[in-house]
Amino acid sequence: MTPLHHFGNFVRESVELIPLSWVRIVFVAIPVLILIWVLMLPKSETTPGDEIPGEDRPVRWDENLKIGASLALGFQIIIYTIFA
Repeated sequence: MTPLHHFGNFVRESVELIPLSWVRIVFVAIPVLILIWVLMLPKSETTPGDEIPGEDRPVRWDENLKIGASLALGFQIIIYTIFA
């Protein structure tokens, strides 16, 4: 066996020691943390800026990227909670 085999066996045995419940918690916690981060972003970072100063244009509901990102992350969290 080569040193790479020994290293691979070491990594495999180390990963097998992690309880499956911890893996599930981390698997769901990552999108939750990203959702919190997205919701805390300032509005200036999630909406387009005014390209032409002084021009009034109607505000569209889908301009704020937080809405789409929150929906997508929410669906992921629900699916991961149910099926993980």
